[in-house]
Amino acid sequence: MAIDKVLIYKFLKFAAVGFSGLFVDFGITYIFKEKIKINKYVSNAMGFICAATSNYILNRLWTFQSANENVATEYGSFMVVSAIGLGINSLVLWILTDKMKWNFYISKVFAIGCATLWNFFANLMFTFSR
Repeated sequence: MAIDKVLIYKFLKFAAVGFSGLFVDFGITYIFKEKIKINKYVSNAMGFICAATSNYILNRLWTFQSANENVATEYGSFMVVSAIGLGINSLVLWILTDKMKWNFYISKVFAIGCATLWNFFANLMFTFSR
């Protein structure tokens, strides 16, 4: 039962970090989509990548408390997981906005939720498994 509590606590920390990344993601996306008028998918990717980078730093230090000395490799692994998460995010976003005609930002909330589940478990098992 202790493992379950540890996993839940770790997920809650991961979610808190992700929530902070939500502001980075939405902020960058909004600036590039609405102010600079870049394509919504490119803007979404830029927001997602900036958020993933800030999330890596916070997750490394706080959520997973990684002592891995090879930060570059660990960051690379985190970004591969995040890139797959971006694919999941973009697919959900595309389905909800283009096929189901939902509002872009409401769709983005659902897309982030789907990608979050992937990112947590993949990072737990792959990036921060030591």
